[in-house]
Parts: sequence; structure tokens; C-alpha cells
Amino acid sequence: MIDFSRNHFDLLGLRPGFRIDTEALERAYRDLQRSVHPDNFARASDAQKRLALQASARANEAYRTLRDPVARAEYVLALRGIDAASETDTRLPVDFLTRQLERREAAEEAKEAHDARTLAALIAEVRGEAAGACDEVARLLEAGDPAASVQVREWRFLVKLADDFDAMRVAQLS
Repeated sequence: MIDFSRNHFDLLGLRPGFRIDTEALERAYRDLQRSVHPDNFARASDAQKRLALQASARANEAYRTLRDPVARAEYVLALRGIDAASETDTRLPVDFLTRQLERREAAEEAKEAHDARTLAALIAEVRGEAAGACDEVARLLEAGDPAASVQVREWRFLVKLADDFDAMRVAQLS
């Protein structure tokens, strides 16, 4: 069975850090699930079945966290004692928030005007900025810079904003 005290990287046999080999992550997850999956313990005792279920859930949690780049960045920060995902710390620079509010207003206007081209351009712009935020997060995490936590919050905000705009576009097409 697995050691529940190990962090997600150790559990999956990966080197801790933001930049990971996603193929190695996939292989490690499949291998771990093969060994702990509850189906393998169908004839085991109730205690062993519960332990297998917990181990499988822990493997799933580790995989989901490390597979999602934003969640992975937050996890790397958490391992360093920084809670970037805290609901009580939502501080973001005012100019950043102002720019996103303007974009949201522009997207709402484009949606109401059935202006698919403007909405698509906004989505591309926000996704491009999110990609840049990802690169900056990687750089800051590698440097051990605690400013990575603010950058991660901005990145999460941008990803959510782009997803919201995508939903507007899809609704517009319906």
C-alpha cells in the first residue's frame, strides 16, 4: 500500500517542481492505480478494502493536482508554506483587476451585439496573457521568489476569465 504522509510528487515518484514531464506523470499514475485500485482487493478484508479505497482516492488527488498546471503551481507553493489558493487572500493589483473588468464589459457587449469576432479576439487575448502568466510563474517558482503567489492568483483569474468568455461564445452559438 502507499505511505499517506508522502507529498504528491513523492507519491508518484516525480521530482518536485513546477515543470514536470507530463508523460512520466501519466505513467506513474497508471502504475500506482494498478497497484492500489480497489478492484484488486475484492477478496481482501474490509479493512484492506477501505485502505485500498483511500489509497486510490489519494492517488487520484495527487494526479489531478499535478496534471492541472495552476493547481500544480499552488501545490508547489503550499509545499513551501505559501497558500496561494487561500480564499481569504484574494489580493490582486488594482490595475490588473481594472483591466479584467474592462475586458468582461467588452465581452458582455460583444455577446449582446452577437459579435463573435470581438468575443473570439478577447478570448485569444486573455488566453495569451494567461500563457505569459504561466511562463512567469515557472520562472518565479524556479527562482524561489515568493511573488509567485500573486502571479499564480492572476493566472488562475485569467484562466477562469477565458473559460467564462468561452462559455459566452458557446451560448451565443446555441
